[in-house]
Amino acid sequence: MGVLFDYFAADSDEQAASAIDRVGGPGTADPDASAQAFDTVSVKGIDPVVQMGTLEALLTGRPYDASAVGQPLAIRDGGERVVLALADSLTIALAEACPERLAEVAVPWSRTEEFWGSADPDTLTEILRDLAGLAGRAQAASQRLYCWISV
Repeated sequence: MGVLFDYFAADSDEQAASAIDRVGGPGTADPDASAQAFDTVSVKGIDPVVQMGTLEALLTGRPYDASAVGQPLAIRDGGERVVLALADSLTIALAEACPERLAEVAVPWSRTEEFWGSADPDTLTEILRDLAGLAGRAQAASQRLYCWISV
């Protein structure tokens, strides 16, 4: 089993950090606290730092070094589970990208070193459309995007 990445929307850093202990990730309801599931897109193999930083650079035209992922908000099990905030600029870029732009960006993104230069652009386009939908819903609700990581 590989590393799981769940991208999700939350109202605040505190609320996002509470997802760290949810069995199954932020997309599952928390039965102990009667908390609803977060709006979530689950992916495997697309990390929030390097790959999403590269995506942001491709979408915005800004250098990769300008990408900003926040500090971890919660860490468990020696770093095997982490919740961190994504850059607001990435959320905006995803929310504002039209489907054609997402498909266009998927091609060079698929060829990056982190995908070993051989990811399927069509599969990445579908993932980008899901992430763009999540980003749009987050913006409409005045929420931020986060990533829950589980090794």
